[in-house]
Amino acid sequence: MSRPPAPLPPDLGDLFTSADAQRAGVPRGRLAARDLDAPFRGVRTRRLPPPPIDDEPLARDRAQRARVLGLARAYAAVAPPGAFFVERTAAVLHGCPIGHPPDALDVGVVAPARAPRARGIRGVKVAPHLVTIADVDGLPVVSAASAWAMLARTMSVRELVIAGDALVAVPRGAGGQRMPHAQRCTTSRLSAAASAGPRRGVARLREALNHIREGAMSPPESELRLDLTAAGLPEPRLDVEIRTPEGQLLGITELVYPDHRVAIEVEGDHHRTSRRQWDRDLEKYAAYAGAGWTVVRVSVSQIRDGRGVEIVAAALSRASPRGTET
Repeated sequence: MSRPPAPLPPDLGDLFTSADAQRAGVPRGRLAARDLDAPFRGVRTRRLPPPPIDDEPLARDRAQRARVLGLARAYAAVAPPGAFFVERTAAVLHGCPIGHPPDALDVGVVAPARAPRARGIRGVKVAPHLVTIADVDGLPVVSAASAWAMLARTMSVRELVIAGDALVAVPRGAGGQRMPHAQRCTTSRLSAAASAGPRRGVARLREALNHIREGAMSPPESELRLDLTAAGLPEPRLDVEIRTPEGQLLGITELVYPDHRVAIEVEGDHHRTSRRQWDRDLEKYAAYAGAGWTVVRVSVSQIRDGRGVEIVAAALSRASPRGTET
């Protein structure tokens, strides 16, 4: 049985450079031990146990952001002066729910500086007028609007709309209250970034801006809205508070047709696997029904395979707008 690696000086923390370790008296061979990872040359991180599985909404996106944030912090320890995070890496760090390579980062510099080249790094030279730098968790990252505009290099219009919806969404707190201070970006800032100057994909950015809406709290909600309007159905209202005539709040629903009194609930796996969520849903739907609302429940898989539009269209056809007779 092999002996466990010698303890490291506690002052090194969970992330440190090889130079810091050597100054602390750590032998070079210790840096190759199995309890350490080397995400980039000259950097070591302590290998930690994987986080527990979380089935709450957007848990996968939060886990991905935590992973990218850790990787970005590791690279920042050895990054060249003036480097900052761009494109997909920047968008994920801003909380945008898009895919990201598991072991690579997008890193930019302002032209004419030389873009960094290293294992796991995709270097990008950026024109000065196309980028604004922000501080995200202590890291230099392009602004949310700049990150979104950079995504046009590789994303379709639909993907840009979904990403833009996520960035302009106004989060809600545990009690359902809106938190405008936590909004990552605004549509006006996205528009300004798209108009900042010539860039690849600018036509897609301009088209996407016509379809971005505030109020979509997850990609499936954006997808369903886009599919509904593409099918010729009216555009639903988003993130709507459903209240009684006396003003009592019954719940908050993702997509709503107020004139038809149809509330569309987009349900992920947590609605099925969490007993507390299941009970809360039943209470909410009963309250909606008592107030004269029709609840349409659509799963993410139904949205992705096209059945979501059929389900909503059927519900609207059965419900007459207020002021008309059935």
